[in-house]
Amino acid sequence: MFLFDWFYGVLASLGLWQKEELSIGKIKFKAFDLGGHQIARRVWKDYYAKVDAVVYLVDAYDKERFAESKTELDALLSDESLANVPFLILGNKIDIPYAASEDELRYQIGLTNFTTGKGKVNLIDSNVRPLEVFMCSIVRKMGYGEGFKWLSQYIK
Repeated sequence: MFLFDWFYGVLASLGLWQKEELSIGKIKFKAFDLGGHQIARRVWKDYYAKVDAVVYLVDAYDKERFAESKTELDALLSDESLANVPFLILGNKIDIPYAASEDELRYQIGLTNFTTGKGKVNLIDSNVRPLEVFMCSIVRKMGYGEGFKWLSQYIK
């Protein structure tokens, strides 16, 4: 256990891992910011068994990395241990001019016609994973609240 804690301490000191507790409405989220760097991705699987949802953050301004983001998202979506886990995709940095629109982001990461809808969608009797894209600006504190509210209806 010591080695495990030490390893995550090192990741945190490098800015590759953080634990946060968020409250949105009446829902409390315990969030682990695992980072998207190549080194940080190695530990993602350590969390799969314990997650109730995945929030996947995409830099909507950094269009050159959309292909890489799509590859990583595809790997997560196809992992059996995450088969029933809802996914919230947040397109961040919409406050920056020329950031991708929601439609462009959906297209570039391969989610056109693959999301479940932003309203309250009853998926109990279906075998469909909740999956939706919301655009946001973390620094301007806009957009992500709607995404988390959407996500909260699918967390048990």
